[in-house]
Amino acid sequence: MAEPRQDRSRVTRQRLLEAAVDCLAEVGWTGSTVSVVAERAGVSRGAAQHHFPTREDLFTAAIDYVATERVNSLRSGLPAAPTVALVVEAIGEMYAGKLFKAALQLWVAAASDGQLRDQVVPLETRVGREAHRWAVEALGADESRPGVREVVQATLDMARGLGLANLLTDDSKRRSRVLAEWAEVLERVLA
Repeated sequence: MAEPRQDRSRVTRQRLLEAAVDCLAEVGWTGSTVSVVAERAGVSRGAAQHHFPTREDLFTAAIDYVATERVNSLRSGLPAAPTVALVVEAIGEMYAGKLFKAALQLWVAAASDGQLRDQVVPLETRVGREAHRWAVEALGADESRPGVREVVQATLDMARGLGLANLLTDDSKRRSRVLAEWAEVLERVLA
């Protein structure tokens, strides 16, 4: 059993990571300072710096946290044998939620920051692989059939694009219609 001090430390670290993700999603990379994250987490700046000595340390850990949470979010919430429509809807939600918004802020910052890009690219590669693997399993897709791998990847890419369209305005109605139509197309391709 962990000591209470270790438990408190673990809880504080988790709160900081969650606050960092919230800040990224809500105020972007430039607005997400260690002070802002610490305040949102309800801890002192000193406590934040104890866990993460620099801003880069904090957001490097947050990048990993975001990547892990995005993959985990895919695995939860679906029944044992989901319909194609449910899987496509779940993929759409993954790219419309807070974790995607936070990840997108990191992508934008990484586009002009080589050091950050070096951290983001491997994590996004991992998330992309895991998302594809999950989609194949959830859809029961047979990737040995020509074109199936590509249509699964097209589903993920389309959902990412729809998620981008949702950043500035609520695009949920159009996204729902597009995903519903795509689910019918995908079901015919996979049959």
